Amino acid sequence: MLTYVLAVEVITVVLAGVIGRSESVTQRELIWFGLLTAASVIHLEAAQGIERIREMSAEGSPYTHMQSVWFFAGALLLPFQLVTALIAISFTHEWFRVFRGRSVCYRKVFSAATVVLAVAGAQGVLYLFHSGGSQPFAALVLGPLGALAVVLAGSVYRLVNYVLVVGAIAATNPGKPLRNALGHFSDQLIIAAAIGLGYATSVFLLTRPWSAPILLITVLALHMGLLLPQFRAASRTDSKTGLVDSSWWHDRAEEHLARGRRINGRAGVLMIDLDHFKQVNDTYGHLAGDAVLRAVAEAIRHSVRSYDLVGRWGGEEFVVLLPGAGQSDTLATAERIRSAICALNVTTRDRSNSDVTIGALGVSVGAGSFPETATELSPLLLATDDALFRAKDLGRNRTVWARVELPRPRTSSLP
Repeated sequence: MLTYVLAVEVITVVLAGVIGRSESVTQRELIWFGLLTAASVIHLEAAQGIERIREMSAEGSPYTHMQSVWFFAGALLLPFQLVTALIAISFTHEWFRVFRGRSVCYRKVFSAATVVLAVAGAQGVLYLFHSGGSQPFAALVLGPLGALAVVLAGSVYRLVNYVLVVGAIAATNPGKPLRNALGHFSDQLIIAAAIGLGYATSVFLLTRPWSAPILLITVLALHMGLLLPQFRAASRTDSKTGLVDSSWWHDRAEEHLARGRRINGRAGVLMIDLDHFKQVNDTYGHLAGDAVLRAVAEAIRHSVRSYDLVGRWGGEEFVVLLPGAGQSDTLATAERIRSAICALNVTTRDRSNSDVTIGALGVSVGAGSFPETATELSPLLLATDDALFRAKDLGRNRTVWARVELPRPRTSSLP
């Protein structure tokens, strides 16, 4: 596996060096490069929330995103060395800003290398059709023959990237069915759409560069408008709080811990229970109780980082996954959440339809971490839940750290 990954990366570096020495760059190409780079960065900034969810959901299968719009446009407009720079900047920005350095670095390097090779394959196809032209490929692909060249170039672009990534996933997960590594058919549709938009982007930048903001808005609207509802539905959002439900949260947490075991990662887990919530329902009614739950959910969501995963565990219980957090960070987050909830004043209506403000709320929090508390999700949740009940026994409205999971003693029988 290591040989395979290194071979792909070495071939990429050598190819970039060989081709780069033979290419010259014009001022117009530098302007296109700047526009495409800016579009790539803005695109990722705007869509970073959904992309984190999509990558977490794609564990064990190819992760496909719409950045291919800008990469394929670059293949049609830019010399190979500038497309390589565009891809390097995009993946570096993605690693630092979208995944906050929590993603696996070598995977991002390998993925970037496969995209560079995919662009090389696409430009190789375009060169076969238009080897004598000095203009950008976007200016040469005219008529039916040009359309055929774009289709073939797009197909090679996808095939090279897809085969290399699937090969790596299949080799890394030998015990899992190959169909998992192949991903979903919808991924192919996403890339087909990205390639088509990339071609349109290259043509517009060639003839109407002032239209770049319109193209960016179009790509973002399609990306968010089509994928966000899909993943909201897939996440089985809790209707009362807008948080993910316990089943979806559990599946994502399992995937994150499985990844953490491979890369020696860490994560914090919080179990949060609203104190004396039954009194709220009994005194003000269940509609007022729902309003309190929504306010508490918002307080939790605004007290954690954008890439932390907050879910409703059931009733008045909430659960939070904190990727990369150790004991001190987990405890600090728990106290920040507790303080935010204690400061809430929820204005709603009681059972007699009168205005009422509900305050003086408190929460008991159980906190634990992977792998210090436990190395599997179920024992980690049990230990954190036990800490939550100890917080209630100690007087409520406090945070208690979970006990470390002890190895079970082995039993043996003597003859």
